[in-house]
Amino acid sequence: MTIDLLRKPLLLVALFYSANMIAQQNVINSHQVVSEKSQVFQIKNPDNLLSPYTGMTREHWKDAGLYLLKGAFSYIKTLDDPMLFPKQEGKSYPRDGKDSETEMLEGLCRTMFIAAPLLKENPSLKINNISVADYYRHQIEKLTDPTSATFIKRREGNYSSQNLVEFGALSICLFAAPDVLWKPLSQEKKDALAITMLSYGDGPTVDSNWKFFNIFVLSFFKSEGYAMDETLLEGYLKKSLAHYRGDGWYNDAPCYDYYSMWAFQMYGSIWSEYFGKKYYPEFAAQFKTNFKDLKNNYPYMFSRDGEMIMWGRSITYRFGSISPFPLMGFENDPQTNYGWMRRISSGVLLQFLKNPNLLKDNVPTLGFYGEFEPAVQRYSCRGSAFWMAKAFLGLLVPAENPFWTATENDGAWENELIKGKVYNKFSEKSEVLITDYPNIGAAEIRAWSSAIKGTGDPNDFYRSNENYNRLAYNSAFPWQADGVNGEVAMNYVFKNNTQKWEAVTLYTFKKFENGIYYRDVVLESDAAISMRLADITLPNGILRVDKNVSTKTVDLRLGHYSLPVVKNKIKRSNRAINGYNVQIIDNGVYQLAMIPISGWGNSMEVIDTKGLNPVSNESSIINVSDKFVTTKNPLYITLMLWKKSGEKWTNNELVPIKNLTVSNDNNNVSFDIIGGDKKTVSFN
Repeated sequence: MTIDLLRKPLLLVALFYSANMIAQQNVINSHQVVSEKSQVFQIKNPDNLLSPYTGMTREHWKDAGLYLLKGAFSYIKTLDDPMLFPKQEGKSYPRDGKDSETEMLEGLCRTMFIAAPLLKENPSLKINNISVADYYRHQIEKLTDPTSATFIKRREGNYSSQNLVEFGALSICLFAAPDVLWKPLSQEKKDALAITMLSYGDGPTVDSNWKFFNIFVLSFFKSEGYAMDETLLEGYLKKSLAHYRGDGWYNDAPCYDYYSMWAFQMYGSIWSEYFGKKYYPEFAAQFKTNFKDLKNNYPYMFSRDGEMIMWGRSITYRFGSISPFPLMGFENDPQTNYGWMRRISSGVLLQFLKNPNLLKDNVPTLGFYGEFEPAVQRYSCRGSAFWMAKAFLGLLVPAENPFWTATENDGAWENELIKGKVYNKFSEKSEVLITDYPNIGAAEIRAWSSAIKGTGDPNDFYRSNENYNRLAYNSAFPWQADGVNGEVAMNYVFKNNTQKWEAVTLYTFKKFENGIYYRDVVLESDAAISMRLADITLPNGILRVDKNVSTKTVDLRLGHYSLPVVKNKIKRSNRAINGYNVQIIDNGVYQLAMIPISGWGNSMEVIDTKGLNPVSNESSIINVSDKFVTTKNPLYITLMLWKKSGEKWTNNELVPIKNLTVSNDNNNVSFDIIGGDKKTVSFN
C-alpha cells in the first residue's frame, strides 16, 4: 500500500493524537468517580486533526446539544406535555409538592437554548417522532391560553419575577430562530404574546444582570414593530454598561462570579449582534469593546485541560461558563486564538458530559458533577439546570467561522505559562486575582466575598457560604462544604459565641503588592474576631502569612483543599524537614501537602469526611487548629502545596522558604523563596 507524500504526515499526526486521546480516556479524571450510571455522551468519529485535544467539532457540539435535548424530550409524549422534570430532593422549588407554571416556563425556555440553534439549521428536527419546531411553537402559544396549565398571567404589581427571566430567554431564542419559532405564529398569537411578555419587559427589574431580560423583551418586540418604552430600554442599557469594571468583569451587584460571563458578556454580545448594531450602534459598540477585554483574562481562569473552577452561585449551570468563547467568533478578530477558545470550550463541555453523575432521570441534576445539595439555591427548580444550554448558543456562529475552523491548541499553556513557575493576573478595579499553575495545569481565583447572612432563611445564604467565602478556588480541587465539627477546606473557621464552628465570610480586599494578595477578614457574628491575610502563590501551591488581630480568646481551624476518593483509598504519609512537620495525602490523581511553619503547634490532622465533597461521597482534608489568646504570637504561617500523584517531592519543594525573619510588631515577615525572590509581607 502506498500513501501520498502530502497526506502521510497528516495521517501520522492523526494516529499520534488518536493514541494520545485513548491514553487520556483510560486515565481516570480527577473529578470522576467510577460509576455504573447512565450512558455518558459519546464522541462519534472524533476529528483528531482539527481538534487534537478533544476530538470535538461543531458537529459534535450539535450532537452534544441533541444528547441533552433528547433527555428532556423523554418527558414529552404529545405536543401538550410541558417541559416538567422530577423534583430533586432538597431546597430547590417547588417545595410544596405542587408544580407551577413558572417551573414549566423554565423548562421550556431554557431547553430552547439548545433547540433554537438546532432548529435554525434543521427546522424538520424530530425527537421521539415529535416535531421539535411544532412542539415549541405549540408551547409558546399555550403561554397565553388561560385554559392551559402553562398559562402565564400578565405582570401584576410593581415588582419583577422569575417570569421576566424566562421571557428574556425566550426573546433570545426568538431572535436566534425567528423563521421557525416566531414567523409561523398567527398574528393573533403574536399580539397576545407581545402583550404578556411586554407586561414584564416594560416594567421593573432587579439591579443586576436581570436588566438584560427587560432589554431582550423590549428589543425583540421593537424589532417586530410593537410599541414599547424606548426610554426605559435606553435606561436599562446605560445601567447595564455601568456595571463594567474592566478586564472583562462586570459587577453583578454586589459580587463577581460567572454572571459576569454567562450573563453580562454573553447577553451584551448577542444583543449587539442581533439588534443593537442596527438600532443602537453606540451601545453595541461599547458592549463589544467590553467583550474584547475577555480574551486577555478570562481564558486564564480555565485549566490546561479545559476544566472550569467551581465557584459562585448557580454553579449548577456548569458549562454555561463557556458561552462567551464561541461568541468571540462574531468579532472575526485575527488577534484571537480561536483554537484555544474552542479547546477550552470543548474541554469544559466534556468535563461534565463525560461524567456519569451529570444526568439523573435523563436530565441534568442540580449540583456540580452530580447532585450536590450544598451548591443548590432555593431559586432553582430541576429545569433551571438547562441554563447551562447557553453554551449551545455558540452554534449561532456560522460553521465557516474561525472559532470552528481553527486547529485546537493549548494557547498560553504552550509557551507563555512555563512549568516551574507561577503566574498571576490581577484585575485592579474588580480586585480579582487569577493564578495559573503550569506544574499541574490548574487555574485558581480569588475574588469578592463580603455577604452578610443576617437572621433570614439560612437556605438563602448562597452568597455568604462556600460559594464565595473560600480563601481561593482551584480548577483541580472543587470546593468542599464545611462540616459541623469544624472540618473545613480552604478557609478559616472559628468557634463562635454559640460554640458552633463559623466560617469567615466578610472579606475586605486591601492590596495586591509585589505578588502578594492582601485581605482582611472579620467573623460576622463577632467583630472581635478578625485576621489580616496574605496569600503568596508558589509554583506548587500557596504560602499563607496571616496575622490574628482578634481581641479575645478563640478556637480556630484552617483547612487545605480536599481530595475526593475517586478510585482507591487515600494514602497518607508524613515527613520531617528542617524541624517542620509535613503531612501528605494522595488520592491517586493529586497529592496535597500541608506544612505548618508558625502558630499551629502540633495540631495537624487528616480528617476523613462524608457527604461534603461534590466529586465523591468520601473525601479527606488536612486541617490545623489552635486556641488563640491575645498574649501569644499572632502569626500563622502555613504552606499548602500540591503535586500530581506519583511525582516525588524534594525537601526544597516541601519547605521552599528560608531565612524567615519577623519584625518586633509582627507586621513585617521576610523570607527567601528557594530558587526565587526575597519576599516581604507587610501588614502596615
